[in-house]
Amino acid sequence: RLLNFRNYIDEAIEFSDSLNVIYGENAQGKTNILESIFLCASGRSHRTSKDHELINTDSEYSRIWVGLLKNDRQTSVEMALSKRDRKKVWINSVHIRKLAELMGFITVVMFSPEDLMVIKEGPSERRRFIDITLSQLKPSYFFDLQQYNRILLQKNTVLKSGSSSKALWDTIEIWNKSLARIGARIMATRNEYVKKLSGKAGEKHLSLSDGKELLSIRYSPSFPLEGETREEIEAKFIKVLKDSAEKEMARQTTLFGPQRDEYEVILNGASIKQYGSQGQQRSAILSIKLSELDIIKEETGDYPVLLLDDVMSELDVNRQKYLLGCLEKVQVFATCTDESFFRKEKSLRGRFLKIQGGKVVEAWQQQGEDLISRNV
Repeated sequence: RLLNFRNYIDEAIEFSDSLNVIYGENAQGKTNILESIFLCASGRSHRTSKDHELINTDSEYSRIWVGLLKNDRQTSVEMALSKRDRKKVWINSVHIRKLAELMGFITVVMFSPEDLMVIKEGPSERRRFIDITLSQLKPSYFFDLQQYNRILLQKNTVLKSGSSSKALWDTIEIWNKSLARIGARIMATRNEYVKKLSGKAGEKHLSLSDGKELLSIRYSPSFPLEGETREEIEAKFIKVLKDSAEKEMARQTTLFGPQRDEYEVILNGASIKQYGSQGQQRSAILSIKLSELDIIKEETGDYPVLLLDDVMSELDVNRQKYLLGCLEKVQVFATCTDESFFRKEKSLRGRFLKIQGGKVVEAWQQQGEDLISRNV
């Protein structure tokens, strides 16, 4: 149920446990439904970092309820947004104090045309992409990120003070030890995850490209790792920070750490960002996203919810068929302007919802070969 969320005033929607096709003209609120699900899974929107932008312009607050079956039990997530206060979250009607407690309760993978920015844009987009999945898989990782960023801000504030006193240097050394301890956990987790993601994405991409293209993902931390254990990374991290102390003082910022890590997507031995075509980049993102589904299933025992935001129109016929073949065991929410692509796939079972002006105006149920229409 959406209350004063974006262009939804008060709308309750029931979904299929398989495919949900959300269709209608542009700017009617289709993506807003996906955004609300993503928000209740990750604690943040995929479109904005400002919660007040999610609230209907004519209201001071918004509320979202998501009911779900988890381990064969009815559970729920509720979120309250206010233009005057911080957001509040309840799991099964119990208020949680830390957002880290939400991580992993609902797992989602979102695929949208904007995902090409993961390849085309700078390192921050790729770090965010990896961090979203890792935070769902490991709430402790999300907590480490929060802690690390707080300490990093404090250290950089000291660096920006411009002082060169002994007391300042002693303070920097304390911050460095904390950064290295927490940062090493973050980097070790990233390193392990990217190896797993690279292997699975490589296999899927080989199938998608009929064996013609080799895809891999390379983790490129801000300094070369000597060993892969947390202890080895922490020791190297402390040394790097110590050796760069004077440069950091001159530039007034921290030069090494997870905040400067990079990930490279490699296709046939070359950077796909520099040398890959748009079609190859789309295929790579598709392979990576579908690999995320498998990893989350392996780690949690359940498939995540798959959110497809107007992606079918961006894929060619072969990629469309490949994607459809991977949807059988996953609950899917797919937005589109033309639902005929899904409707003509008679083997699909699911629900069709037409959205107009922030309301469900029609609902259709498809059961294999049988298509039953029902006006709402």
